[in-house]
Amino acid sequence: MARLNLVLVAILTACALSLVTSRHQARKFFVELEREQSRTRAAEIEYGQLQLEQSTWSMPSRVEKIARERLSMRLPPGGRVEVVALPAEGAR
Repeated sequence: MARLNLVLVAILTACALSLVTSRHQARKFFVELEREQSRTRAAEIEYGQLQLEQSTWSMPSRVEKIARERLSMRLPPGGRVEVVALPAEGAR
């Protein structure tokens, strides 16, 4: 009978240790998940800011101003502008 009690206590102790270990691991994984979700949100915010910056830097008025001021470019006279039509869809 004493031997049976010792075996049951050993099994109970192993189960308790297993439960504590699995709970600890679950909490650790949850913290890691929260950290990664936070990093994802930060990356999404940065991506939005970069898109806004890109749209600001590539505004046609800004590009034209830089071309005029820094590169000394100017619009050609109206007689030198040639409009080329795109081919029809079926002609490709």
